[in-house]
Amino acid sequence: MAQTRRAMKRKNMLIDQRKLTAAKQALGMETETATVDAALDLIVFRAEVFSGLDALAAAGGLASVEPIRRTG
Repeated sequence: MAQTRRAMKRKNMLIDQRKLTAAKQALGMETETATVDAALDLIVFRAEVFSGLDALAAAGGLASVEPIRRTG
């Protein structure tokens, strides 16, 4: 995967501290800045997944979807 240059910009925001603390713990981040960055990455990824699913549906979807059965 090619690396792209990141354009970082300082922001001053009001954020719910309880949500930030919970997100930091859930994502295993060490800093609040890293937590916000990781959360934004997840939002962008979610949009990409939904876009791909929309494209799949527009192309006719899957011929068959079998549930995955996990043993163990």
